Amino acid sequence: MYALVSVLIMIVCVLLVGVVLVQNSKGGGLAANFAASTQIMGVRRTADFLEKATWILAGALLVFTLLSTAVMQKPTAVSESKIKTQVENGVDPNAVPNFPTAVPATDAKQTAKQDDKAKK
Repeated sequence: MYALVSVLIMIVCVLLVGVVLVQNSKGGGLAANFAASTQIMGVRRTADFLEKATWILAGALLVFTLLSTAVMQKPTAVSESKIKTQVENGVDPNAVPNFPTAVPATDAKQTAKQDDKAKK
């Protein structure tokens, strides 16, 4: 449904641009091309038609844009962002790291002696 409304909005926009470009701000435009006295529509009728078409297309554009917001798909479930979960599960940057401690030389000699005794 949203795709259909979007296509209708595009069509109305193209028609609106066309109607506005056909009009002349000084009263000419499309009506100036039909200067013959045998024409069916007079100059005033052409200008009235273009003005009405402009208002109708502008109103249709407004209605279709409001309709598009009504038929737009809404998210079904609220999911947390990946950034938020990484921040919550992250490591505290101010925490002191746990480095292995160095074994004092005297402890190293005693450990080596105990290992030798265990092997025998």
